[in-house]
Amino acid sequence: MKTLPRLLNLLLFLSANAMVLAEPVYDVVVYGATSAGVIAAVQAKKLGNSVVLVGPDKHLGGLSSGGLGFTDTGNKAVIGGLARDFYHRIWVEYQRPETWKFQSRESYGNKGQGTPAMDGENRTMWIFEPRVAEKVFEDYVKENGIEVWRDEWLDRKAGVRKEGGAVVEIGMLSGKRVAGKMFIDATYEGDLLAAAGVSYHVGRESQQVYGEKWNGVQVGVLHHGHHFGKLQISPYRVPGDPSSGVLPRISTEPPGEYGAGDKRVQAYCYRFCATTALENRVPFPKPEGYDAGQYELLLRVFAAGWNETFRKFDPVPNHKTDTNNHGPFSFDNIGMNYDYPEATYERRREILSEHRTYQQGLLYFLANDPRVPADIREKASSYGLPKDEFMDNGHWPHQIYVREARRMVGLHVMTEHELLKTRPTPDPVGMGSYTIDSHNTQRYITPEGYVQNEGDIGVHVTPYTISYGSLVPKKGEVRNLFAPVCVSSSHIAYGSIRMEPVFMILGQSAATAASLAIRHGVAVQDVPYAELRSRLLADGQVLEYSGKPH
Repeated sequence: MKTLPRLLNLLLFLSANAMVLAEPVYDVVVYGATSAGVIAAVQAKKLGNSVVLVGPDKHLGGLSSGGLGFTDTGNKAVIGGLARDFYHRIWVEYQRPETWKFQSRESYGNKGQGTPAMDGENRTMWIFEPRVAEKVFEDYVKENGIEVWRDEWLDRKAGVRKEGGAVVEIGMLSGKRVAGKMFIDATYEGDLLAAAGVSYHVGRESQQVYGEKWNGVQVGVLHHGHHFGKLQISPYRVPGDPSSGVLPRISTEPPGEYGAGDKRVQAYCYRFCATTALENRVPFPKPEGYDAGQYELLLRVFAAGWNETFRKFDPVPNHKTDTNNHGPFSFDNIGMNYDYPEATYERRREILSEHRTYQQGLLYFLANDPRVPADIREKASSYGLPKDEFMDNGHWPHQIYVREARRMVGLHVMTEHELLKTRPTPDPVGMGSYTIDSHNTQRYITPEGYVQNEGDIGVHVTPYTISYGSLVPKKGEVRNLFAPVCVSSSHIAYGSIRMEPVFMILGQSAATAASLAIRHGVAVQDVPYAELRSRLLADGQVLEYSGKPH
């Protein structure tokens, strides 16, 4: 009879742990359904691995389906593999007459960023609507039978379980857990890599850390046109009177010394979609908490003669736009995101809400405030939000543009030296080519008593290679984790790497390396590069640029 209690205890133990014991172990677990995450999952599945795509996203594709349809291509010749396939699939969608709902293909024109929007010769299309991009991402997971767990948030405090230097399973706030042999953190924030104990950096390094010219505080450097230049606009409520207080959205903190490091990150914005098609247009809403006083500085910009308000309402098909920041006071919410990278989920939601209120309030202000010049007000009123986009979110994008958050400090750190080719890049697994492009990080008061923006950098590059070592942690940290989005790079190098086509390229390369690591039973830091390179080339990745058309 003494054996009965023991048997009951054993049964109770097995019952309590049945879910853990029966839990499937996936070959590859991808956390984050960004463009990089979807492509990584597709590649892993194509290579014969069991894979699950899990993360907080309800919609697939991140920013590529979240409003950034005016693609930052750079040199499209270096975009290969599944990334190029994505843009081919976009082209296919726009070959269908039914895709052109509110505009004829002929009337659209063919404006792109560095390349024609529709490249018939190469059967690719680089400019598109959010809903079309999301359809392509959904098609990817359906065609490949990829399991997707949506709206699942990593337990960042206690959700990562490691054994022997490897992540073995991750847990969600819902209580669900997923075990895997390899993990890919495809989030814009790098939450998994941080929770797993991988080294990372937030903010700008000083120029001395990596010997870079364009890193750190860049006071006095005025690239592009996203600054006040010589406008000499007073930051004070009563112009010229510091005792009257400072207008909203201007920092009273000193900007820092030129070249110094800080914790500031590039400004974020929603790449919202606007439309002029009457039958598909919803007037810009007046957001809860709207305060016209937040835009007083813009009125002074207008009064100074600045008139480029609509310069970055870039056209995408069906009389829509991909709308980006432009000028000294625009859609970038400068200085309001410093704590976002490491903030709690609750705090991030507050930051996102504030950004949404700021941008929607700015649109409402432009279209309705009588102090706005009449011609600008009239044109702003001709736009609205499209009824057929983001229909479950008030026609507003579900993904904000996280231009940078955490950046892993991994096996190799990409810097401006590799991008500008002053030193070679070891073990290439993809290429980038977009201008080194950092948006502003702060709006401050100059010693002369004027308002100025700081942090916007634009430095030309030619196509460059990205190291495999930038996708993996340093040896001795985690042996089975990749970060194709929060790659190991300096702030200024990330300014070019951070483009959506590059994230897709690196997502495919990470998944390929994960498959090889499983096959050889090695840590990600020890994947045989020659074999990885061979497989990447076989799958259409571009690892060198000859200068010839592609």
